[in-house]
Amino acid sequence: MKISDTQKDRIAKMLFSTVYPLYVTKVEKKGRTESELKLVINWLTGYSDAQIQDCIQLNVNFSDFFKNAKLHENAYLITGVICGYRVEEIEDQLTQQVRMLDKLVDELAKGRKMEKILRG
Repeated sequence: MKISDTQKDRIAKMLFSTVYPLYVTKVEKKGRTESELKLVINWLTGYSDAQIQDCIQLNVNFSDFFKNAKLHENAYLITGVICGYRVEEIEDQLTQQVRMLDKLVDELAKGRKMEKILRG
């Protein structure tokens, strides 16, 4: 699935520190915890809790956030529709990675078991 250059640029420049509190609110509204959210982010990106906090404090954009991440070897198993796009069909790598994170957060908020979210 092709994404417009405008969308790619907007996603790349979006600050992780702006989106993170939205993730926290979303999962906590559904009875999950910020610790569980961090576990999901740790799994996908390889970041420690301290590194996540650094990204928030340094106002890192999504481009740099994922440039410095080491995606989990099973990240390719993240499939399905998020924000109207099928994750596995997104051609732009950064956009796909952001949507993978969105998908994991969505699964967490929907009450999916952690072992299924973390895919193996």
